[in-house]
Amino acid sequence: MIAVALLGSVVAWLVSRAAVIKEELVAADALVSRLEDEVASRNSPAAAATVSQLQVHTAAAKEASEDPVWTLASTIPGVGPNFSVAAEMARSADDVASLGLAPLVEVFGSLDWTALTPSEAGADLRPLTEASPSVASAAYAVRISSERLDAINTNAVLPQVAEPLTRARDKLRQVTGALDAASDAATLLPQMMGEAGPRNYLLMVQNNAEARASGGIPGALAILSLDKGKLTLGSQTSAAAIGVMSPTVPFDPEQQQIYSKRVGKYMQDVNLTPDFPTAASTAQAMWELKTGQRVDGVVSVDPVVLGYILDTTGPVKITNSELVSLASHGLPTELTGQNIVQTLLSDVYAEIEQPALQDAYFAGVAQEVFSALSDGKGNGKGLLTGITRGTTEGRVLLWSGRPAEQSILSQYAVSGAVAGPSVPAAQFGVYFNDGTGAKMDYYVKRTVQLIKECPKDGYEQTTVRVTSTNTAPADAASSLPAYVTGDGNYGVPAGSVQTNIVAYGPVQSLVETAMLDGKRTEFASYFHSNRPVGIQAVRLAPGESKTIDFTFGKIVQDTEPNVVVTPTVQAVDDVTLPTKNATCT
Repeated sequence: MIAVALLGSVVAWLVSRAAVIKEELVAADALVSRLEDEVASRNSPAAAATVSQLQVHTAAAKEASEDPVWTLASTIPGVGPNFSVAAEMARSADDVASLGLAPLVEVFGSLDWTALTPSEAGADLRPLTEASPSVASAAYAVRISSERLDAINTNAVLPQVAEPLTRARDKLRQVTGALDAASDAATLLPQMMGEAGPRNYLLMVQNNAEARASGGIPGALAILSLDKGKLTLGSQTSAAAIGVMSPTVPFDPEQQQIYSKRVGKYMQDVNLTPDFPTAASTAQAMWELKTGQRVDGVVSVDPVVLGYILDTTGPVKITNSELVSLASHGLPTELTGQNIVQTLLSDVYAEIEQPALQDAYFAGVAQEVFSALSDGKGNGKGLLTGITRGTTEGRVLLWSGRPAEQSILSQYAVSGAVAGPSVPAAQFGVYFNDGTGAKMDYYVKRTVQLIKECPKDGYEQTTVRVTSTNTAPADAASSLPAYVTGDGNYGVPAGSVQTNIVAYGPVQSLVETAMLDGKRTEFASYFHSNRPVGIQAVRLAPGESKTIDFTFGKIVQDTEPNVVVTPTVQAVDDVTLPTKNATCT
């Protein structure tokens, strides 16, 4: 009887400890959303108070899990792993709160991220440099906690323990990714903004009216200089003015087979490949061959991003005398976030006939926008929001010519790489390259959708569906300028648009079939960095729509697929549709 009573007391005590651990961890988890909101609104005092409350809860959970009886129970064969897993979750939660969140919030309170935006006056990079070790330490602590939870075998525990463990793992992976990014940013930003000496970058403004895989044909080029956060825009030109590279700039033979030697021959074609590190390093080499200047890296944006910047700075009045003269043809003399895309990608071709003057206007407008930015117009928070949005949409790309910096950048989507650590295992890619030799992509509307097919022979299958519509007017051949339609100079009838649609599958898969409007069609098949590539040219007359389906098989990845798409004039959400699941029996 004494033994039974003792056993009952032990069980009751363990139940009470389990209740404490659960209640405290649930209370801590409930504070996370509040903390996120406080950080987003830059409410440092409130964030610090929330972290303090969170620490109280995680410490209480950890203390309960370190109870001697609980520790002894974790050694019992069969049920013991359930106790040890709960203890590990409590310990990890407390490590995240104490070693990760607490020092981060303290650093957060000392930083003014909006003051770190480049301007004519420069930026004080010292606080960010000083904060870097604390951010890196916090990221390391959280990463170790995440790795400990990932190492736990969930098959050895009850579902009541496994389910919260899975949720904790997912949340910690998200936190780990965010902290690693913050740590890398704290390391890279001061360097790349010229803290230790001036940096010069080739600024490439892509023109989405003539599609290239990473966005559009390089239109304006300029030197963007940063010295201790002070931004200046130097010499500018157009891609066409760089001329023909002879001999061609060498680049990866695998990509040369897919995209031809044009990538290394013309600045306008460096981004026929969707791999931005290849495009950027080739552009760097071309710039050096043409000017003798070796830039530290390449930054790429498009007119949509210029619009995001103008949303922050406010309207920019054109003051350059040459631009004023060009604008007198019927173009706006004041640029806003609402009119810049149509102005640069459509109206300029209707109002200015000479291509050289069109290029001059395009480059001049880009300079006016960046001049407003360097003059300190607008607010830092709005600018960061706009640049972040552009980066998320794939419209802002960055490459560093310094290997140590590029190795960090390559871990993030801003690198624009098609292979490496920034590319999820089950990622697909859909890229557009103009085959018209004109500026007709302004009139093309597209949608891209992944369709998860039924598994075949033990492998996943996914179809990549691309629907394109030429919205140009029926009389486009006569109503649109010849420079826009191409005037049939490259074999495509005026008013029609031809696009080389490029589809990438995950590593080790195969592109098996292509269907054009429901009928099987031939296509070009390649491999790039062990990823299958299918290419099909699609021609559209005004008002015509066509759908191309690439089906990929032998997919070994069982994670949820995602797709990266060339940024176009359209809003990204209008192009990329939700993944569809086939009905399987």
